[in-house]
Amino acid sequence: MTRVIETEAELREYVAPPPQFIAEKGIDHIDAESRRFIELSPFFLLATSAEDGTCDVSPRGDPPGSVLVLDDRTLAFANRKGNGRLDSLLNLLQRPRVGLLFMVPGSGDTIRVNGRARIVADAPYLERMVMKGVVPDLAVEVTVEELFLHCARAFVRSSLWKPESWPAKRDVPSAGQIAKSVSGAQVAADEIDRALEVAALDAY
Repeated sequence: MTRVIETEAELREYVAPPPQFIAEKGIDHIDAESRRFIELSPFFLLATSAEDGTCDVSPRGDPPGSVLVLDDRTLAFANRKGNGRLDSLLNLLQRPRVGLLFMVPGSGDTIRVNGRARIVADAPYLERMVMKGVVPDLAVEVTVEELFLHCARAFVRSSLWKPESWPAKRDVPSAGQIAKSVSGAQVAADEIDRALEVAALDAY
């Protein structure tokens, strides 16, 4: 019979407590080496939540160096064109707490940042976020409350950066196929793919 785990004590029956150096590994600022890692990262995941407790994770990508380290407690990133749903930004208006997971291609390590965010306009650094001649209208500033390194085990287990482990492209459903399946749209999947490819060219 399935056992539902409801307390930390029950969890610890299965998972031993971490060593002290891991349990206390978080810091409340951006150290020099973490800054280098973040500035080399072209991709991160942004986790937010709404007042009703629903959660959202959004992929964010720009060339390395696009996430600005404004000082040892503050990060900023541009709000680029997306699907228009504004899931992350609307969540931030309700609950400013965020989680970010920074990745660098080829590296199994990640930097995790937890903190409080705010949406800003007319910030003096927006000009530094220009892409393809477009200056973003909005940016998100994150005040770091916790930063720590996450080890490479997930990447080792998944072989994420090993091309020989990747599935054949023909076996992976396209964005159009997924969108058609999710929405039940009466449009052909290849037409959706073409529309999404056009939209991707206007990503900034």
